[in-house]
Amino acid sequence: MDSFSVFKISASALDSQRKRMNVIASNMANVHSTSTEDQGVYQRKDVLFEATPVDPKGKYEGVKVKEIVIDNTQPIVVYDPAHPDADAEGYVTMPNINIIEEMVNMMMATRAYEANVSAFNISKELFMKTMEIGR
Repeated sequence: MDSFSVFKISASALDSQRKRMNVIASNMANVHSTSTEDQGVYQRKDVLFEATPVDPKGKYEGVKVKEIVIDNTQPIVVYDPAHPDADAEGYVTMPNINIIEEMVNMMMATRAYEANVSAFNISKELFMKTMEIGR
């Protein structure tokens, strides 16, 4: 095993979780977005991960974001005739984003990020101790 593969694996996981947190933050920021430039009501997004080789032989795998997918669940229709985006009957189409679910997803992504930081730091410490033995 390449001595630095463990660092590459941790770094790939850190990068992927950071991207996941950005997507979750975007969902949370757009919980009340009834219109966007390209598509009407904002649609919730989610991240799909996939394993990816981090060494030339493909033996050790890290993780990367495969794609950011759009959640196609139906939007919520709310009666609010005073809203600027209300239709002729007074209904507004709102994104189907559950803020509590997004908070839980953010906490899970944060915990995964913290776990990978710990793994990276432990690996670094072990690597440094190994270097001390060689002195």
